[in-house]
Amino acid sequence: MRGTMIWFNATKDHGFISTEEDERLYVHGSGFAGGVRPPERCAGTVVEFRVVEADGERRAEDVTVVPYVEPRRARLRHSSR
Repeated sequence: MRGTMIWFNATKDHGFISTEEDERLYVHGSGFAGGVRPPERCAGTVVEFRVVEADGERRAEDVTVVPYVEPRRARLRHSSR
């Protein structure tokens, strides 16, 4: 699945993700793949993850930050009139 980080508190080691379906999922610091947590100011950061259900609660696991790719700019065309 894909979603965006709402916030992550490094001190408390948890945060929340908003899914594409507008579901709000809890994520613990241990839920990030490879132990790589998001930067402190991560609101709006695009992430990929899988959803697991434990004790009746859905949460995000195997969370990875999707690298931002700068959009390509259109080239200016010169006419040869």
